[in-house]
Amino acid sequence: MHSIRTKIIMLTVLAIVVAMTAVAVLGAITVRNVGNDSSEQILSLLCESGERNLNAYFDSIEQSVKVVSAYADEDLSEHGSDDFGAHVERVKNVFAKTADNTAGILTYYYRIDPAFSKTEKGFWFVKSESNEFKEHEVTDITLYDASDQSSLVWFTRPKATGKSIWLPPYFTENLGAYVFSYNTPIYQNNRFVGVIGIEIDYSTIAQAVKSITLFENGYAFINDDQGNIIYHPYIDMRRLTGNDKPQTPAGLVSDSTIVQYTYEGVEKEAAWTTLHNGMRLNVTVPTSEINKNWQDMLLKALLIGIGLLAVFIFITWRLTRRITHPLKKLTETALQVDKGNYDVNLEYSGKDEVGILTKTFKDLTGHLKTYISDLNSLVYSDALTSVRNKGAFDVYVRQLQAKIDSKDPDLAFAIGIFDCDRLKEINDKYGHQSGNLYLKAAASVISQVFHQSPVFRVGGDEFAVILMNEDYRKREELFCLFEKQCADIRNVSVNDWDKVNVSLGIAEYDPKKDEHVGAVVERADKCMYKNKRNRKALR
Repeated sequence: MHSIRTKIIMLTVLAIVVAMTAVAVLGAITVRNVGNDSSEQILSLLCESGERNLNAYFDSIEQSVKVVSAYADEDLSEHGSDDFGAHVERVKNVFAKTADNTAGILTYYYRIDPAFSKTEKGFWFVKSESNEFKEHEVTDITLYDASDQSSLVWFTRPKATGKSIWLPPYFTENLGAYVFSYNTPIYQNNRFVGVIGIEIDYSTIAQAVKSITLFENGYAFINDDQGNIIYHPYIDMRRLTGNDKPQTPAGLVSDSTIVQYTYEGVEKEAAWTTLHNGMRLNVTVPTSEINKNWQDMLLKALLIGIGLLAVFIFITWRLTRRITHPLKKLTETALQVDKGNYDVNLEYSGKDEVGILTKTFKDLTGHLKTYISDLNSLVYSDALTSVRNKGAFDVYVRQLQAKIDSKDPDLAFAIGIFDCDRLKEINDKYGHQSGNLYLKAAASVISQVFHQSPVFRVGGDEFAVILMNEDYRKREELFCLFEKQCADIRNVSVNDWDKVNVSLGIAEYDPKKDEHVGAVVERADKCMYKNKRNRKALR
């Protein structure tokens, strides 16, 4: 006959078994959902981050071509084609400055249609091994077939469509290189003049996409709107031609941004997005790697549950509350995590299996929160000027402040503050689009002169530069060079918004009196306003 104690123990064990079973099922479902949802979020964030970086680069290429083509259109409208050679030379000078401030350019050109001019062919500049642009002999396009858009695609397609166009990668025999290109047709009084374009080295895009990885075997690749793979980290597309080129897996072609598909017998999950130039960025990872985290978690939870059950059988009802309470808290926390709340507080720190489960779950949510936070912090670029933004400046300032607080004996830096004069006047007189061009031109000159230092847009018309290392040692020389560059641009510019008028103040960090970076910024700001007053007095 069973004793009351035995019955109580049996009832307690039965209750514990039922409770643990319910918690295990709920925990399994929750952890699986959290794992899947988090993996989808990570995939989407990686894809969005890659999209922003690639679009920012493509936009910079488009903007460079638009700036030059806008100048060419305006120059033709103003001067006509009476002295067409002089027009080409003026465009060449503007293009040279624009190309120097645009990363990844392999060639840039302005090619004239033989039907428009029989004497002027245009120009073609190619980046040399010394990283400088050298003028190259232009190819002969007098015999091209206007109806055949498969040859001289960089010329024939913009002419045929009458629109700016991104071309998929192609091999240029003159350079022996695989390139992307962006081209814009130029017209005078509805008459086709020629094409302005930029070619980008294929490897520039390849490096950016190759850096996008996830888990052990996750990677990114690019395809065009026809499903042709343009870049793949494990396939050298430059060596393939025609039918040898692989196609995007059929299962990946879907309207849903998160796709599950099978490729060569491997189940995969992918996120994709369309880039500004019409291409599609895909980030893919094997499903087994996505499931591995939550499956390991479930296995650990199962082993812990079995251990807890064995312990409960021997310890009886006195530990019931102590065990069920943290389990209940863990379940509530898992539900919060399932809803997307990663700011959980798990206080139980016991040395038993529940404590291990709590710590493991807490570590998992902490890692997920940190990883997502790191992905979100990647975007510190100013959308208009492509330099760093105010948020990035604050990060740099905090890093410098930490070095000041730690009494770093080797710390030496200076801060430059720039203010774009007459921005309000340009906005009021010509419109905000011209004001934006003015800000971009100013950012371009600042970035060109202080090219070894981080440049930030910290306000509507205000920029900042943190000078360290070589730029710090040459700060006075760079200050003079900046003034000269601005003056040179103003001398050759026709439009008010192209005339870069920037006031500059630079202050050096003095370890004997500067306890905060803000003191250096304040001195630089005062120097800038002093420079502004002096400049106004001279005008």
